[in-house]
Amino acid sequence: MQQNSQWHILETADQVATAACRQILDSAEQAIARNGKFKLVLAGGSTPEKVYRLLAQADADWAHWHIYYGDERCLPVDHADRNSLMATQAFLEKVAIPESQIFIIHAELGPEQAAHKYQQIVADAVPFDMVLLGMGEDGHTASLFPGHQHQQDELAHAVYNSPKPPPERVSISAKALSNTRQLIFLITGANKQEAVKNWRSGMDLPVATILPQNPVDIYIDSDAYKP
Repeated sequence: MQQNSQWHILETADQVATAACRQILDSAEQAIARNGKFKLVLAGGSTPEKVYRLLAQADADWAHWHIYYGDERCLPVDHADRNSLMATQAFLEKVAIPESQIFIIHAELGPEQAAHKYQQIVADAVPFDMVLLGMGEDGHTASLFPGHQHQQDELAHAVYNSPKPPPERVSISAKALSNTRQLIFLITGANKQEAVKNWRSGMDLPVATILPQNPVDIYIDSDAYKP
């Protein structure tokens, strides 16, 4: 774990979402002022969904937002378990981000073809302005799982044999997720306690392979964080 990580410990998952939403909106304003666009990588999961619902109510310069996905499940486009469907319903269909600036992972094509297509999209996008990530009970993040080996120089990976269904996925690589101006981890729930402890103790976990140059912000609730 980076020594300069910033831990924001809040009482509830709702407070985590509110604080993260505020930082995302601030980051967007700064990026648009600096470069005329805000390149944001979305995460899947219930905690990010809370953030997206808050963003959907916010007033922002949506025309300059560019949206990417950290990972996707190889399922039909309209499947309830797709990260893109969740983000669309909670956030993207409620704001005025141009459709041409929303870059979904076409995981319905299968891991290899979808990863190949997304590599070029990532290559054109990096460095990102902000990456949002969660963490699983096993220390995985995006669809980077313990024990899985990938080509380190790839920007997106085809993922097979996921320990959580569905087994086939696509994930942006640790290298590309680390290529960002700001990175936020969103971690809530008592079931994450053990993984957080292992991460902080320096265990070799996928979550520990995301190492941007700038400090990482970790928004975590009191259930997940036990000193």
